[in-house]
Amino acid sequence: METKDSDTVNIIVREELPNNDNYGACNDNQPIDVNKYRSPFENRFPQDREYAEIVYDAELAIIAGDQPILSDKGTSGCYFVHGREGKIIGVFKPKDEEPYGLLNPKWTKWMHKICCPCCFGRNCLVPNQGYLSEAGASLVDSKLQLSIVPKTKVVRLSSETFNYTDIDRLKSRTKQSILQKVPALGKRFHRLGLPPKTGSFQLFVTDFKDADFWLRKFDHEDLPISTATRLQHLFERLVVLDYIIRNTDRGNDNWLIKYDPVSSRGSSGTDIEDGEWSLVDNPDISVAAIDNGLAFPFKHPDEWRAYPYHWAWLPQAKIPFSDEIKDLVLPQLSDMTFVEDLVDDLYELFKTDKGFDRRTFEKQMSVMRGQILNLTQALKDGKSPVQLVQMPVVTIERSKGMGGRGRTDSETFTQSFAHRAPFFSWC
Repeated sequence: METKDSDTVNIIVREELPNNDNYGACNDNQPIDVNKYRSPFENRFPQDREYAEIVYDAELAIIAGDQPILSDKGTSGCYFVHGREGKIIGVFKPKDEEPYGLLNPKWTKWMHKICCPCCFGRNCLVPNQGYLSEAGASLVDSKLQLSIVPKTKVVRLSSETFNYTDIDRLKSRTKQSILQKVPALGKRFHRLGLPPKTGSFQLFVTDFKDADFWLRKFDHEDLPISTATRLQHLFERLVVLDYIIRNTDRGNDNWLIKYDPVSSRGSSGTDIEDGEWSLVDNPDISVAAIDNGLAFPFKHPDEWRAYPYHWAWLPQAKIPFSDEIKDLVLPQLSDMTFVEDLVDDLYELFKTDKGFDRRTFEKQMSVMRGQILNLTQALKDGKSPVQLVQMPVVTIERSKGMGGRGRTDSETFTQSFAHRAPFFSWC
């Protein structure tokens, strides 16, 4: 009888972690002790216990045989990951299964590359760095306290449902066969089963729908003033995030809205009598900014396409930024120390990629600094989101008197404006 890859991981954990009492929790849903649990995929999140527990829950579910499911949507490898209770708890996007990755399971991008190489990819983005962009957007969201991006970090996972090469699968089967026939030799292998993949792991949000669905409904029905105001504030947070990271792929299907209709805090199923309207809650509304993989360009779009912000056509974009968003982000964005701390945090994240290039990263940060400068000025001047995107794009390059990442007194910044416009600036 052939051993499945999940069984192999099971064997690894039991052999390498004999004292890991929490491994048995994969079958009985006991709480995970993050201080004792050792990840077979080498995931470590000592500063974020809650996130670590969710990732470990996903690992144990995979070990128990509940494999991630490939999403039908999109043009890359995107997997819904379950927890031990069988519910979806995360979305995993492997680096090598991104739109132009070597192991992308979707054929559409392969056809694009073969049939239309002249328009292949987005020339302003670093290839196959979408997983870092996803995690980077979450980092920016956290630093600015926007609270609209589901928490996302870089994670390593392995599953038989991921797209692997035939060689990797053959190696896995061979090692499993050796382990069964010659256990003493099989135990000497450094790793059994399929190799873990590096990618972004975003926490799954429930009861959300595409923004396009709700925005169309809101066009035909009036929202309570408090709910409409809340939606406007959340929309402005989305604008701040997208503009800072220069998201080139924010359509109305790439951000979500959760809308809970009006409900009574009293007994359910009874009519509301006169004088009891104080017991009624206004509809609750939330926003989630997902699909942030096409952000952090190393230059502004200046060749074929402009990649506009599609939310700029919404009526909410014509309203000047509120005092709420100004009070939230303006003090931080106006502080150069805060901005450079953000750059340093992104550096620590991006440098973990094997193809990391410092010069390219500095170009990415030059674009981001320019975006922050424009946003800061727009907030101070009381402009609207649509006026913000009409401002001349600028980059701010950092030059230092000495090498390294440490800051020095000789550190200077040079501002420059982009003069070249994309050929198709209307699309």
